[in-house]
Amino acid sequence: MKTAIQNRSLNFDDTSIAFAHQSNSKLRKTYLIFALMNQNWVVKIGTFFIKLAIKLGLPIKLLIKNTIFAQFCGGESIATCQKTIESLSKSKVGTILDYSVEGEDNEKDFEATTDEILKTIDKAATQRKDIPFTVFKVSGIGSVDLLEKVQEHPADLTDEEKIAFKRVQNRVDKLCAHAAAADVRIFLDAEESWIQDVIDDLSYEMMKKYNINGKTIVYNTFQLYRWESLQHLTDACEVARKENYKVGAKLVRGAYIEKERRRAAELEYKDPIHATKHETDIDFNKSIHFSIDNLDVLSICLGTHNEESCLLCAELMKEKKIKISDERIWFAQLLGMSDNISYNLADAGYNVAKYVPYGPVEAVMPYLFRRAEENTSIAGQSSREFLLIKKEKERRRAS
Repeated sequence: MKTAIQNRSLNFDDTSIAFAHQSNSKLRKTYLIFALMNQNWVVKIGTFFIKLAIKLGLPIKLLIKNTIFAQFCGGESIATCQKTIESLSKSKVGTILDYSVEGEDNEKDFEATTDEILKTIDKAATQRKDIPFTVFKVSGIGSVDLLEKVQEHPADLTDEEKIAFKRVQNRVDKLCAHAAAADVRIFLDAEESWIQDVIDDLSYEMMKKYNINGKTIVYNTFQLYRWESLQHLTDACEVARKENYKVGAKLVRGAYIEKERRRAAELEYKDPIHATKHETDIDFNKSIHFSIDNLDVLSICLGTHNEESCLLCAELMKEKKIKISDERIWFAQLLGMSDNISYNLADAGYNVAKYVPYGPVEAVMPYLFRRAEENTSIAGQSSREFLLIKKEKERRRAS
């Protein structure tokens, strides 16, 4: 979806700013990574052999750590992310530490993940300027099967399941209470539609409890590729205004489209996703308009790699005479992607943060596989990244 928006202070084609943080050797490595990811067949074959090598126990950890892991992750622990945090901070870009270990499904792991997220909150409290947000997934601290049953068949919960869900609720509250006490903002990430209602309910409970006295601590995530999400956002603000608390909203397009469509077809219910990307873009941009008009009750973070949407938000801020450093409006992109957006926005004075995933290399491989696959499935995304990096290499050679 193209718009006629122009903002002279923003130029997402300015590679000198976008890649100023990268040395020539780092730029060459980035160029190689995106050149490979630009080839769909390379990603498919590479993903297959990496999975096979991990399964067979072959020693490829160092190769992964120095390539795709280094591109998209901050480190294996909070401590080893410090170098990335400092590097981003030099360019006025914040860090959102994202513990990206996946696949746990037992109470011991849920407790361990909760403890790790508490540590990210403590870290943010010591580096407020550098780490503006923290984040967690409810599925990381509770069983997906349990969350699905709570959403779809709540009357059928056994006593044991009721106790288990109470533990999930307590973990969510523990994290949000800790964030509120430390004055640290916290995102509840969006997930699949069959557990999202539960996550929404939990997030609104936390907002009512902690987004008070003018502060916005808890943020829910709205996936605008779902045709219901824009209405959910407006409803959330209406309730919050009546009940005198603030809404935190991270606005994203969505991450589970193939899974959502497949399940809807298999179980024969209405597809929760917009039929076309164009419709998703329309709703996303409508949500920006709505948000800018409702900042009395709403704070937002635009989690997007879409240049047009970022320009739209910047233009609306200009029209409404909203300071570009207004803390109610943030932009966020993933580490290692769309640096032309992140660094140019930050250079112009806007509030920007990068999602910085971390965790043991083997444990974050599902995340890395998704990054590689998404770069080939997003129309033009890896090509855009690749061409910008190529442009910067040529600029440096000519200068």
